[in-house]
Amino acid sequence: MFVAPGAQVWIDFWMPRGDALWDEDVVRCARWLGEAWARALAALGVHDLEVHQGRSIETKWSRLVCFAGLGPGEVNVAGVKVVGIAQRRTREGARFFTVAALRWDPSSVVGLMSLEKDQAAQAISDLTNAATGLRDALPGVDPEAGGSSTIAMIEREVERSLP
Repeated sequence: MFVAPGAQVWIDFWMPRGDALWDEDVVRCARWLGEAWARALAALGVHDLEVHQGRSIETKWSRLVCFAGLGPGEVNVAGVKVVGIAQRRTREGARFFTVAALRWDPSSVVGLMSLEKDQAAQAISDLTNAATGLRDALPGVDPEAGGSSTIAMIEREVERSLP
């Protein structure tokens, strides 16, 4: 994903060890957060949501583009990734980084790679089908038109959906 101002909804969470939601297993530990995102998106009208329950699934491009793969707790809609989750663990707890693109356009990321023209075209084709943006997933909402108010609306709904 190409990170730019106003191009994504980025929400971080801190969980101390010992929290009721804490789990030593990194796969299970992210599930609650993906479920909260899924509840929030469902409340906003997104259908066909699924929280990935297993280990990471790598693809040809996932080592270069995080949204090309699927990790524990990540949310997909109709089979394509819409929310990414990463976690960093320390002795004190875990920090979760979650992100959802407002618009999914892999061409900007592919343009930064050192690929031949036909490889770049293949990468764009593959990556276009790997994820989606909230603009395409949210019915009747255009995050580009709503700007920061749309981001704030999504953030509020995620907060309301937390356990």
